[in-house]
This record gives sequence, structure tokens and C-alpha cells, in this order.
Amino acid sequence: MKRIKQLFFMLLVLFVAAPPAMGRDMSKKANVDVKDILWGHIKDSYEWHITDFGDENHHHPVVIHLPIIVKTSTGWHIFSSEQFSEERDANGDRPGPYNLVIKDSEAKDNPNKIVEKISGQEIIPLDLSITKTVCVLFIDAIILLLIILIPARWCKKHKLDDPAPKGFTGLMHMFIMNIYDDVIKACLGDEAPRYAPWLLTCFFFIFVANIMGIVPFPPGGGNLTGNIACTFFLGVSTFLITNITGTRTYWKEIFWPEVPTWLKLPVPLMQIIEIFGIFTKPLALIIRLFANMLAGHAIALSFAAIIFIMFSIADSVLVNWLAGSAMSVISIAMSVFMMLLEVLVSYIQALVFTMLSAVFISLAHVREHRA
Repeated sequence: MKRIKQLFFMLLVLFVAAPPAMGRDMSKKANVDVKDILWGHIKDSYEWHITDFGDENHHHPVVIHLPIIVKTSTGWHIFSSEQFSEERDANGDRPGPYNLVIKDSEAKDNPNKIVEKISGQEIIPLDLSITKTVCVLFIDAIILLLIILIPARWCKKHKLDDPAPKGFTGLMHMFIMNIYDDVIKACLGDEAPRYAPWLLTCFFFIFVANIMGIVPFPPGGGNLTGNIACTFFLGVSTFLITNITGTRTYWKEIFWPEVPTWLKLPVPLMQIIEIFGIFTKPLALIIRLFANMLAGHAIALSFAAIIFIMFSIADSVLVNWLAGSAMSVISIAMSVFMMLLEVLVSYIQALVFTMLSAVFISLAHVREHRA
């Protein structure tokens, strides 16, 4: 720990003691678009932007170009997103082949989407492109399969009375049994084995996606669980499992609950409330996970953006350097704190989603009340 503190102090001294370099980089006052920085990381895109090198005159972005798969009026087309021009037209759109353009992020209709322009009209093609979010989804799915199949292979080769595994396999065994015994089995009891595959998949998929979203470089860096489409699919899946497997008593309590008749007839007040509750439960799962992960990434990026803002607040190089250097120490410290907090939040959000899903499923398996 002492050596780590010394190394951190040396890096801090070198940073503060380098005003000439700072002065050259920040000699011109620049406008820092925090909104563009935040949404550039959070929103989906047809390419994976990693970083930029150079200055305004010699700008060299480092980008992973992803495949575009669209069906237009002229048929199916597969090509690289590199074929879309970096230069924008008068409307702010990026033109590409086959009369296709990527709409500007500020466009009123179809922002950041591929559209086909024919005779001045915009037609939305069938878009099956491998976007950044889809690419991250594939990567996280592969990682999830690896961390589950490796322990499963050990279990297939060993018997129950064999010594406990060590290393990564032992860690995953402990992790899986902790979620199964303390969350799934505690909520579902004897029915736990039936729903454990889905609930364990939910937990580890969300946890892996959250952790990979914190990693600042590929294959990490994608905000998968901060995408409403991903959390919507998970929430709808739990909704379908909950209601399709619900018992007769569960549906009876929704359409004819044990309350005074005047609350059920002639105005079906309780039925309306119960049916409304069916949809608010998965909605809570969807919004909670999406909002928490989106907010965490936005806060961490905002702290980092403060550094660039402080280095460009004035026309004076000295003022910029003093303000930027002072704020950099605070911003870096707060960013590190937020990233560590995000690791904890990644686990908590995966656990909460799994626990609430198990609770909702257990509530749908209510039995007849016996006196």
C-alpha cells in the first residue's frame, strides 16, 4: 500500500509540474460539449468509437467499424459503417452508399438512425445492423457462457462427494450457490429448481453486463443495461413467466378478490387495481435497472468532463492550468470513487432484479387459503 501511495504521489507531481505541455495543448479556448461526451458513450451507434488522437487540425479518431445490414428499395445490402462519410451534409446527416444516410443526433425524426433518401423522401429500411449495443451483447453472452460452462464441466466430471473445487471454478460454485440458496430458494421454496435456470441467467447476465460496462476499453465500455431495449426484454420475459405459470388462485384473486362485493360490483374497482399491478411489477424491474445504470455512467463521465471544462474556462493559459490542475485532482478522485461505487451497484442491481423476479413468480403461485 505504501508503494502505491508513493507511485500515485509521483504521478500527481509530474502532472502538476508540466505546465508547458498543458499550455501548448490548451492555448486556445475551446467549447467542451459535455452532452456530446455523455451521449457518445451512452447511446447506441453504428460504430464503436474508442478515442481520438491529435488536435483540431490533425484529428485521428480510433474507431471500430461495425457491419451494416439493411434491406432497402433495391434489396439487401451488407457493408461496413466505414462507408458512411465522416463529413456531414447541409442537414447534418452522414451520407453513405445506396442513397442511405445516418441521421444527425439532433434530427427531429429518426435521430441516429439509417434512412433511405429517394426523391427527397425519407424511407426507413429494415435495419438488422450489428450496432455497438448488439456487439456488446454478443461479447457479454460469450463471457457469460464461459464463466458458467467451465464450472459446469467440472461438475460433470466429478461426483458429489469429491473435494470442493478451487480457483475460478470454486469461486463460481460459491457465487452460484449463494444466489440459489439465499435468493431463489428463499423465495420459491420447493419450486426453486424449476425457475433457477432463468433467475440465475438473469443475475449473471446483468452482473457481467454491468461489470463490462465499467471497463473503459473494448471489449468493455458498452452501456448494455443502460439501454432500455435490453432491460425491457428482461422485464417482459419475467412478466411472461410470472403470468403464464400463475396458478388458478392467482388469477382468481385478480378478477374476484376476497374483498367486500361493493368494491367489485357494479364498478370493478379492485379488478382494475389488480390488473394495473400486473403491469407495474415488470415496469419497476425495467425502469429501476435502466435508470440506475444510466445514471451511474453519466455521473462518472460528468466528473471526467469537468477536467476539460476547467482547462478551457478562460483565455489565459495560466488561469486554465491552475483551474484545470486543481480540479483534475478532485475530478479524478471522485471518478475513482464513482467507479468503485459502480462495481458495488453492478452487483446490487443484478441481485435486486433477480430477487424481485423471484418474488413476483412466487406471488403468482399462491394456493387456496385454508382455515
